Amino acid sequence: MTSTVPNAVQHTDATEPITMFGPDFPYAYDDFLAHPAGIGQIPATGHGTEVAVIGGGLSGIVAAYELMKMGLKPVVYEADRIGGRLRTVGFEGCDPQLTAEMGAMRFPPSSTALQHYIDLVGLETKPFPNPLSAATPSTVVDLKGESHYARTIDDLPQVYRDVMDAWNRCLEEGADFSDMNRAMRERDVPRIREIWAELVKKLDNQTFYGFLCDSDAFKSFRHREIFGQVGFGTGGWDTDFPNSILEILRVVYTEADDHHRGIVGGSQQLPLRLWDREPQKIVHWPLGTSLSSLHNGEPRPAVTRLNRTAGNRITVTDATGDIRTYPAAIFTGQSWLLLSKIDCDDALFPIDHWTAMERTHYMESSKLFVPVDRPFWLDEDPATGRDTMSMTLTDRMTRGTYLLDDGPDRPAVICLSYTWCDDSLKWLPLSPNERMDVMLKSLGEIYPDVDIRKHVIGNPVTVSWENEPWFMGAFKANLPGHYRYQRRLFTHFMQDRLPADRRGLFLAGDDISWTAGWAEGAVQTALNAVWGVMTQFGGATDATNPGPGDVFDDIAPVELPED
Repeated sequence: MTSTVPNAVQHTDATEPITMFGPDFPYAYDDFLAHPAGIGQIPATGHGTEVAVIGGGLSGIVAAYELMKMGLKPVVYEADRIGGRLRTVGFEGCDPQLTAEMGAMRFPPSSTALQHYIDLVGLETKPFPNPLSAATPSTVVDLKGESHYARTIDDLPQVYRDVMDAWNRCLEEGADFSDMNRAMRERDVPRIREIWAELVKKLDNQTFYGFLCDSDAFKSFRHREIFGQVGFGTGGWDTDFPNSILEILRVVYTEADDHHRGIVGGSQQLPLRLWDREPQKIVHWPLGTSLSSLHNGEPRPAVTRLNRTAGNRITVTDATGDIRTYPAAIFTGQSWLLLSKIDCDDALFPIDHWTAMERTHYMESSKLFVPVDRPFWLDEDPATGRDTMSMTLTDRMTRGTYLLDDGPDRPAVICLSYTWCDDSLKWLPLSPNERMDVMLKSLGEIYPDVDIRKHVIGNPVTVSWENEPWFMGAFKANLPGHYRYQRRLFTHFMQDRLPADRRGLFLAGDDISWTAGWAEGAVQTALNAVWGVMTQFGGATDATNPGPGDVFDDIAPVELPED
């Protein structure tokens, strides 16, 4: 459903599924992408002009793909591999269809702009086995040495249901949850903006944990502790406790933590297929042109220097020493790279934007996967009638263990541990095999009669995103007081508000998004940057399908005073 002003679209059916439509910037990116008029065009005088796209993650590839369709020539730079945190790896010596998702692995249905591209390249999704979800045969919650087996939350002791009820009451009383959820479902922009403006003013300085403590529903420390260790949706929330409560509200309002699906065959297929895709609707370039063909199959290597040169152009130096100058560039990597790995001119951004990048806070994250001969965890214990092993939430070192299979007679994969922040840093000094040994010891205490090791058929694969050379952590998570910084970065694509000598370099990607950690935000900020580049080249959107910048003044994020 589309109108001439996307922010006025009203989905009045109360059963309408929710999307990541706001709350900060309630713009219908899904409608924008689906519109038959397309997302904009540039004058023919700009056709074939090179534009640098720095970073080959999802945001960079989406931006490059859309720029190419407009008739520009994106030049993609990538330091490591196409995909960014959409990284799918195999296991040496094992069936090549057996894979592990080292970064993003579960995607909510509310990610509708992301789904546009998933559908475009013909990928399939399937339910992801989160704790207590319909896709998960069983879940074990293990806290303080006591384990509880459950197929639904009703199978857990009453205290867990009390904690769930406390969380629901906390959201209702402290964050107008039902009202906001309904407004977002109906795409009621005035109401979204009204509710969110008040919450931003009231809660920008509040931590997630402080928000819980201020609620009568969570006056019990025991309830707060259980909620932090187990949580609801994907699991425990305690690693987010120091973060801004606004970060958490964005997740729960948009149901980003619910009903997850995984991409069959691995999430990295999405950027790789976009890289090779030959659009049927393309300007200037002949049919059969793809990003891959424009680059002779490989992106340019890592960027080592960025500087602003005569005529307000952006000059890029790569790891081979090659120097190229562009009228416009999009940077999609993590912001801290501009402070450390890449030599940058101060003149690239206004000082307030540099400050916002310096204040970025990242969440560390570690995973370890092992391949196994079959999904043995589905074997029924004849004595109890329970699964031999379950998706596991625990306060032990492993924290979250996920069981992934493609059928009873095929090899399968266990994510032995998925951890965040301090829990992730505990793994950092250990080798993959040392990590696996500690994990198996922890799980052996929960499942003393299960010999997981005898089912392992290959070496483990692991990642600590804080230790990856072109990453500083898994993704950004704002601390209290960071709202103003995030607003500066998100709105950077509106470059008519910037000094004339600070334009031409656009920011996109996870760091720039209001919903960092979700691929939807990477897509949305890529589309913002494409709109900005299009506008710089004198282009425009169709009058029936205005872009994010065209309606910006009507739906701009709340602006807090700086004095």
